[in-house]
Amino acid sequence: MKNSDSVWGLESRTTGRKVFVAFNYALISLLTIVSLIPLWNIFSMSFSSSEFVAAGEVFLWPKGFTWESYHYILVNPDFYKSLWISVERTVLGIVLTMMCTILTAYPLSRSRIEFRARPFFVWYFLITMLFGGGLIPWFMVVKWTGMYDNLGALVIVPAVQVFNILILMNFIRNLPRELEESAYLDGAGHLRTLISVLLPLCKPALATLVLFTFVYHWNSWFDGFLFMSRKEHYPLQTYLYTVLTVPDTSHLTPDMLKQFANLDSRSIKAAEIFVSTLPILLLYPFLQKYFTKGIVLGSVKG
Repeated sequence: MKNSDSVWGLESRTTGRKVFVAFNYALISLLTIVSLIPLWNIFSMSFSSSEFVAAGEVFLWPKGFTWESYHYILVNPDFYKSLWISVERTVLGIVLTMMCTILTAYPLSRSRIEFRARPFFVWYFLITMLFGGGLIPWFMVVKWTGMYDNLGALVIVPAVQVFNILILMNFIRNLPRELEESAYLDGAGHLRTLISVLLPLCKPALATLVLFTFVYHWNSWFDGFLFMSRKEHYPLQTYLYTVLTVPDTSHLTPDMLKQFANLDSRSIKAAEIFVSTLPILLLYPFLQKYFTKGIVLGSVKG
């Protein structure tokens, strides 16, 4: 009887487990579909003709398929200027942010015996993460340091991200100390140990932080709006913000004005939004395998 009960209990748990897994898959699939519907709607609207977009008849599939919205974007010189500024900002921002993150996280990952001031600096960074200085002091510092209306305000100001530092710091602290000790016995110093031993083992965390930094710089629009006084210095997202809120047609040629008059503004906005999100959609699949592993391993140990 006891064996029979245990068998039935095992079968019951197995059945319950299957139901639980099936429910999870169904729920995640539903949430995925719900999350993709707005993006797919924008994609469909960008390829639809203006009469169907104006009538509100476009939902999941394009109607009156046309490339006119993308043609209007791709012949607009302001779009390419802002796109290039965003590329510059993203590349330089990733390089500078990762340098600051690595050079800060490594000493903070040392023990208190090796680095006596470690607790002070950890609390210092935590306080700056929890309590900001405010928008006006932020703006005044940028202006007084001569970074106003140039790329430095978009790259240097957000270079130190405390959240990224904490992730990499905890990741390094979880690595076996024997590897560092072996490097020290072979005559390696801190810099050689960091470059040759630790950083190759930190690829999951570094890939995660690169993805975080890329998304931040590519999607950020407010700092461009705040620190850039001229429209020709706007990054892509700030440019799109101005287009989506107050379209400026003063720079358009007669041919572009004629084309703009024949298009619905919503289809143009949809095309610009889709083009701006395309780089993230293309990059994420290559870094996704590192994403979860980097977050989990970076948060095991405090």
